[in-house]
Order: sequence, then structure tokens, then C-alpha cells
Amino acid sequence: MQFPNPSARPYRLNYGSTALLAAVLLACIALGHEGRRVAQLALLALPMLAWLVWPVRGAGVHHLRTAMVWAWAMAFVLDGLVRAYLLHTYQAAPEGALVLGSAANTNPRESAEYLAMQWRDMAVWAALAVACAVLLAWCAQRGARVLIPLSAVGSVRAYGRWTLALAGVLLVATLLAYASKPWRRLHPLLFWPNWVQTLHTLRGQWGDQQQARDRALQRAQAAAPTLTQAGPATVVLVITDSINRDNLALYGYGRPTTPRLLAQQAQLGNQMQVLRNAWSVDASTLPAMRSMFNFGQPESQDPLHLLALARAAGYKVWWISNHDDMAIEQKHGRLADVVEMVNRTPGRAGTSLDSELLDCVQEALQDPTPRKLVVVHLMGAHPHYSLRFPDGANPFENNADGVDADLLQVGRSAWVRKFRREYDAAVLYHDGIVAALLQMTRDTGTPQTYRAWMYLSDHGQEVGHDSDRTGHSPSTPSGYRIPAIIWRNQPSADLAARPFRADWVAWTVADLLNIQWAGNLPSRDVLQPGYQWQAPVLPVDIPSFLD
Repeated sequence: MQFPNPSARPYRLNYGSTALLAAVLLACIALGHEGRRVAQLALLALPMLAWLVWPVRGAGVHHLRTAMVWAWAMAFVLDGLVRAYLLHTYQAAPEGALVLGSAANTNPRESAEYLAMQWRDMAVWAALAVACAVLLAWCAQRGARVLIPLSAVGSVRAYGRWTLALAGVLLVATLLAYASKPWRRLHPLLFWPNWVQTLHTLRGQWGDQQQARDRALQRAQAAAPTLTQAGPATVVLVITDSINRDNLALYGYGRPTTPRLLAQQAQLGNQMQVLRNAWSVDASTLPAMRSMFNFGQPESQDPLHLLALARAAGYKVWWISNHDDMAIEQKHGRLADVVEMVNRTPGRAGTSLDSELLDCVQEALQDPTPRKLVVVHLMGAHPHYSLRFPDGANPFENNADGVDADLLQVGRSAWVRKFRREYDAAVLYHDGIVAALLQMTRDTGTPQTYRAWMYLSDHGQEVGHDSDRTGHSPSTPSGYRIPAIIWRNQPSADLAARPFRADWVAWTVADLLNIQWAGNLPSRDVLQPGYQWQAPVLPVDIPSFLD
């Protein structure tokens, strides 16, 4: 081997490429983390970067270092970009309840459907990840190399005393970072395997809920519920998914999306109460369902469960669902006496239409049991929107109407306008199902049978209302704007103007069931004269809950 002139620079240090790699890495970390966590992650990333400025001689060692530094840096880059995507789209961290619950409650089919729905946003982040990968590979290849034997020059001469002093300080800081467990567990190579294990644990907890259900029944029995009205009673609670009230003609929307509910309203008058100002307090299904059935109380307070309370009061309870959802089935559905999971195709975004459960509801309503509570869980407009109505049943397709013109005027993209048309077609189909369930409830039993029916959505949906995107949206009011309707076959005061929050719905349903118990709070029951509205605390600014 022939070495260069001894007076030449002994090392190829390439400070510029190392600095560029560090800058890219720091930028990606800052995208996904805030405050001091950025410094913590930067220190955790430092060891491999230090290797880049430490000269190596052999080609094999150089290639090994290049590969290891690149893989190490990409772990931090992908961690930052995934976190940034979740923050941008859902204002949530990967360890948050929203993300953990959704990930634990999904499967390959639903994941593929989610990708088909969100691929545009995800493609931008994926392109950024690819660009970072290429740039980091280029930088990693240009780490320090030995050009003459190390004995020919001292390390102090090569780097300088101040450089070595700085390196010593950073080395101590890095050692302290790795010695600290709260810091160390943020490392992507530790965090994400632990995150996957958390998902497995969560799924295991959902898969074995019998003891929790037994405790819920015991708590309900201990509350000693009593009935305030004698005689037979049938109550139907319809919970749907991802319906924004702003897309219902019943609420003044510009497209004719609810002709059947409007016909029911014209016929029933004040017996059908359309709550104009209804809000969810959660923007995703699992926490919304938990708050609805647990009377708006946190699980840590060991609250009552509505279905357990109904059973303890003497009702036979049905759970009829078009969702294939293990978490909801185990936490809520299995508390019922009769469970009918109509949709057994994997994935909440399966192709089973909500009409599939109408026969099951009819059978439940014809059951001779004198007191019945029938809970119906619809797919509603859960994405994919195009799967929520039959093929060829989109009257808004290729229809340049006023709604489309309004969306275009505020700068909504073509694909958002397309999804809005599909969403409205899903709402139109949904209108027929909801109206059919109301009519079936009205027709059941004898004229003397007490009947009540309530309908609401678990959360709203963003379809170009407040931003140029579609889907679940904890960051815009559209994620929380829901419809809520109440009917019962007896006169009722006008409640339409009362604001309503979905986490209090159990108090209202208990009233429809005519149940009284120790701990009842009439102030949270929208049917009661003493109802006292309290605005929920949401992660988005709502100028007024009365709009």
C-alpha cells in the first residue's frame, strides 16, 4: 500500500457530512418530540454519530460502520416521523390511549383499509422518510478514514484539545442518559418493542373480561335499582359510528341525506326530540363507548355500567352489533343477556351493511319478555365510506351541487370532495336504517306498552368541514359534532334547544328505562326539568356549544 505524503492531513474527517447527518437526525427528533425530550433523544443517538468521526482503517470495518450508523440513525428518524404523523393527524402520542386502543383493536384487513383511506397523507411522510434514508446513507459513507498509519500522528494533533474536551463532556452526558431509565426507555430500539408488548397485553386484557363483567353486575345489584313505572316496556338504544350531524338534512344540511327521518319527524311532532346541540367528548370509538356506558365516569372510579344496571332492574338486554370488535364486545356487549354479532368479517371497516341486523332486532322486539332493552350498534359511516352503502347507491356521485361548490370555494381538494359525496351517500343509506329501527320500535307491542327509542353517534367525522382532510379528527370540532334523537310514546316537553353531551347518555337512557337508584343524578339527564348543562373539556376550541 502506498501512503500519501506525511505532510498531508492524516485523517479524512468529513465534518460537513457528519454535521449534516446530525442535523437531519435532530430535525426528525424535534418533529416527534417536544421540550427536553429532544435533548434526551439527541444524547441517546450520539454514540453511533461519535463513531463516524473516529477514524477506521479497513474497508470491511468502514462498510460495517456505515451500515450500523445508517440503521441506528434511521431508527431515530422513523420514530420521529411516526410520532410527527400521529401528532399532525390525531394530536396523539403512540403511547396515548387513542393510538394504543386503535392499534390493539385492529387487524390486517382494517389496516389495509386505513392505508387506502389515508394513503395521501401517509405518502408525504413516507417520501420524507425515504429522502432521509438516502441522505443518511450518503453521510454515513463519509465517516472518518485513516489515510496514514496512526503512529504517524497523535490524536490530539488531529482533533485538537477543545474538540477532545467537548467529546469528553458529550460522552459523560451520554452515559448519564443511558444510565437513566426514564431517558433510556425513550430509545426507539427499546420503546417500540415495549409498545408492541403493551398491545399484546391490552389484547389479552380485552380477551378475558369475565371477572370485570361479574364485578359490574355486583355493583349494579348493590345500587338497588327500582322501577318507577309498572307494566311492559321496550327501550331501543341505537349507537352509530362516525356520523357528523352537519351532514344530516334533519339538521339543516344542504343535501337530502335524511328524507326518512324527516318524514318521521313530520309525523311524530314533539314525540321525536331532535337535540340540535349534541356533542361527543371523545373523537374515537373505544373511549366514547366507555364514557357512554359508564355514566361518564373514569374507569378508575369503578363506575356503574348501564347494561348491568338495566339487568339488575329486571330488564332483559340484547346487544346486536354490526361491528366485529373484540374490545367493545368484551367490555360492553357481553354484559347483555343476548349477544348477536352480525358482522363476523374481520375488521370494523368490513363490508357488512347495517341492514343485516334488522332481522335480529325484529326478533328481539318480538320476544315475549315484558321488559326489554335492545342495544343496536351500527357501522354508520365508519371509513371506508364507500363500503357503508350498496354498490350504485350514491346519488351524489358526479353531482356538482351547492355543497360541492361551497367546498370548492373554501379550497377543499378534489379527493376530499369525492369522499364527502361518498360520506353523504353513506348517511343517506344510514337514514333508512335508523328510520326503520324507529318504526320497528313504534310498531312493537300493544298500544299500552311503554316504548322509547334513542339514537346517537359515538363521535363525529371530519369530511372537509374544518380542514382539507377526512376521517377521525380530535383536532377539529367536526370530530365531536354528533346527532342525538329521542322518541317515546308519551308527551314530552320541547328539548331540542338543550345542549347534550354523549358521556351523559346513560343517565338519559336510565330515565327512558324508568330506573331509579341510589346515586342517580337527574342534573345530567337531558329529559329532566332539573337538567344542568356543563360544557365538556375538549382538546379543541369550541366557541359555543349552542350552535
